[in-house]
Amino acid sequence: MFLNVAIFAGVLAPAAILLSPRLSRLPLWRAVITPLASIIGSGFLILGPLLDDAYGYLAPAVMAALCLAAFAFGWAVRYNIANISDDTDTRGHAENHLETASSWALAFAYIVSVAYYLNLFGAFGVSLTPFDDPFYARVVTTAAFALILVLGWGHGFKALEHLEYYSVAAKLAIIVGLLIGMAVYFWHRAAGGSLVVIEPRLHGWGAVTLAFGLIVTVQGFETSRYLGEEYDPPTRIRSMRLAQGVSTVIYMIYVVLIAYVFQRSELKMSETAIVDMMQFIAPVLPALLVVAALTAQMSAAVADTSGTGGLFAELSGERIGPRVGYLIIVLAGVTLTWIADVYEIIAYASRAFALYYGLQAAIALTTARRRKHPVLHAAGFLALALLAAAIVLFGQPAEG
Repeated sequence: MFLNVAIFAGVLAPAAILLSPRLSRLPLWRAVITPLASIIGSGFLILGPLLDDAYGYLAPAVMAALCLAAFAFGWAVRYNIANISDDTDTRGHAENHLETASSWALAFAYIVSVAYYLNLFGAFGVSLTPFDDPFYARVVTTAAFALILVLGWGHGFKALEHLEYYSVAAKLAIIVGLLIGMAVYFWHRAAGGSLVVIEPRLHGWGAVTLAFGLIVTVQGFETSRYLGEEYDPPTRIRSMRLAQGVSTVIYMIYVVLIAYVFQRSELKMSETAIVDMMQFIAPVLPALLVVAALTAQMSAAVADTSGTGGLFAELSGERIGPRVGYLIIVLAGVTLTWIADVYEIIAYASRAFALYYGLQAAIALTTARRRKHPVLHAAGFLALALLAAAIVLFGQPAEG
């Protein structure tokens, strides 16, 4: 009873702070909330159980490596924000061509990420019902795609845009409550001398390629680059750094708290495993997680669908209108839903975003060489481009 009360207090207190008009109107916070919500959205729902099952006691180290890789790719994107004007006339020819390729790669990545979000939406939507089955989860996902197409075709996205901040605030508040519940449970296990250390299930190259396939779970920081109409470059750079710093702290606390309290027999490899695991901690947590999952995944899918439709129109010179872009996204997403499982979609999305990050690193490399910036910058960007290429080539899905 006490733990449930503490969890509810942990949800309500940050919700009140996040929804306060004073905070919600701060320009830097408004700039931070977009990348922060993307980074700790879907990944938070699946990373804990997945890392614990695959890497055992090394799960926190793998989480740290993922965050470090994301921050390194973010360095290339921040460099491009600071050094490349949005006016294409001031860029070199190489930057312009790479920027166009990067935009197409991002559009493709968002198509896959919408499928990722809505497949999680479907899985969590049926997780606490008698229809907790992959078939019914896919049916719910397909219905969600149909709803998004109807909204997009009828110009209904704008009616939902004002709800984005509220869904983000609710998700962050629930995550705080979850961490409080997990921290109390962890403390009780530690005080009783019953923490556990489980051996990794994966070793060697298999462990590396799975980590490659999880880069999408810390993706989202790049959204700061595309807030140019609202914020100047220094604000966008600060927003990305802050979002990545806060998300790293949250992820590391989360993975440490989950990695040493569950026996391997208690781990269940599924996209909704976190719901089953949280039942051990407090009865209220599964319902709160499902609410957070449903609101977060739908809002993220709507945002990415809207943005990708506009990106298609811009890149094609309006030959592909936003409506046709929405149709492409929905058809591709429904196809992925019925031919692949969530873990395969996660790996596809990771490879797609790695391609985008690799092109961003190539842009930064080209700019650094043209502007004769320190050679260490160029070497770092080259290393990032090669790492991205390795992720594209070798990233593998988890085995569900």
